[in-house]
Amino acid sequence: MTWTNLLTDIKSLDRADKLRVMQFILVELAIDEGALLKSGVSYPVWTPYNSYRAAHQMMEMLKESPIATNAQHG
Repeated sequence: MTWTNLLTDIKSLDRADKLRVMQFILVELAIDEGALLKSGVSYPVWTPYNSYRAAHQMMEMLKESPIATNAQHG
């Protein structure tokens, strides 16, 4: 199959199939670079749950933002 034929075929696909093609290509690229997550391995995920210090800091920053100041006076 030529590049032109491939592009023509991809253009004729519906949106869902085009997304599947994109996913396939991205996975193939990640495999080539060795960047995929490995099966059976645990990976830590940070969550803001129970992170009261971060929530407090964010609220302070929001209070000081120009948008918040304008909303209070508007």
